[in-house]
Amino acid sequence: METTTCSPTSPTPSAPAEISGGPVVLTAKAVEMIKEAISRENLTGYGIRVGVQGGGCSGFQYSMDFENTEKDGDMSFEQDGVKLFIDPMSGMYMQGVTIDYVVGLQGAGFKFNNPNARNTCGCGQSFSP
Repeated sequence: METTTCSPTSPTPSAPAEISGGPVVLTAKAVEMIKEAISRENLTGYGIRVGVQGGGCSGFQYSMDFENTEKDGDMSFEQDGVKLFIDPMSGMYMQGVTIDYVVGLQGAGFKFNNPNARNTCGCGQSFSP
């Protein structure tokens, strides 16, 4: 997953994301790119672990990695054939988050839209609750 240097910005208002099966919603493009990455890396049976860690330019940053095993306390669900795993601490910050895959002038990558964030980073990789 790509790391981007960014600066804090105010959040842009958006419609609340619909929760379907879990706290995180993937756009069709995000699903497509995750499936492509799993196939390219030959990781049959894997899904994606999404989470929140301290750091980033706004206080917290999102994380995303391949995963094939649910850990104790994880929330796990599937959307359009993609398995997602979220640890309990991250789950409380990820309610209503939409993950998209965007292509722009500074490259391409996954972008997190968190309607609950007070401030977000311009690249969509960090936020403050």
